Amino acid sequence: MGRFTAAIAFLAVLLLFGAPAGSEAAGTAPRVAILCVPSCSGTTFEALLDELRNLGWVENATIVLERKEAGSRLDQLSVFAADLVRSKPDLIVAFTPQAVRAVKEATSDIPIVMLFVADPVGVGLASSLAHPGGNLTGVATLVPGAFMGKMLEVLRELLPHAKRVAAFLNPSSETLRLLFPREAPAAAAKLGFELDIINVKETNEIPGAVAAAKAGGAEALWIVGDPIFHSPPHRVPDLAAQARLPSIYLVRNLVQAGGLISYGPDFPGEARRGAHYVDRILKGAKPADLPIEQPAKYLLAINLKTAKSLGIEIPPSLLARADEVFE
Repeated sequence: MGRFTAAIAFLAVLLLFGAPAGSEAAGTAPRVAILCVPSCSGTTFEALLDELRNLGWVENATIVLERKEAGSRLDQLSVFAADLVRSKPDLIVAFTPQAVRAVKEATSDIPIVMLFVADPVGVGLASSLAHPGGNLTGVATLVPGAFMGKMLEVLRELLPHAKRVAAFLNPSSETLRLLFPREAPAAAAKLGFELDIINVKETNEIPGAVAAAKAGGAEALWIVGDPIFHSPPHRVPDLAAQARLPSIYLVRNLVQAGGLISYGPDFPGEARRGAHYVDRILKGAKPADLPIEQPAKYLLAINLKTAKSLGIEIPPSLLARADEVFE
């Protein structure tokens, strides 16, 4: 009987103290759900994870991450958002305006950190940048009122004699629906550009859009910025090269993949800043009390190989300002 009692006691000790390493963290660590468009991968997403680690949040040890990838199924974002909310995470990170809108409409209680939304106040996601209110905060992608004009200024410097530019827009992006007509036409007219607006709702429409731009006499493509144009990163640059159309992008990855030039936010840097919002909220801060940040700098990237293939000489002034040059 004494041996039996001792064995029971030993088993009790194992149950109390002998759990595998990390199992306690898995049970008590905060849970963060992430809604990604198009995927939870790549340089930007890794920047978010790396900065979280720098802040002490190690996946499956001090934090549990639940990833949900939308791919190109933007029409399913409300379903994905509802699934994440039902899982009752401590916080949700959402990438891109469509995903942020879906999550915001799915919950008014769970804190939300948004990334890559151009004008959160203009589209009604926040009361103001300084005082967001509600359950959402994060990092805005653009500074409304000037950025689109800056992109066109870069394009004008690159192509001093070009007249007609085809602008590719995804009409499902409410931010672009608001910002583009407010800013782009006046900036284009000032710089002597005629704009052809081509709406692209699905990735399978991109080849036809490039062909339509070429047939319409476009001398350049302006890929204003949306996830459907960014994945895979070589899709639009390859089509533009085949059509021999110089193109300007928002995302430097597309220039690395063969696009001509990009001018846009430091997306990995913004993701790292987003990690600090996650850290502060998990430590007790309220989203309503955390001001939304705006970009302090925009990055210029140029692909010299693509320029050579198109017979374009990059002005020294642009090369001098470039943050990254691909050869």
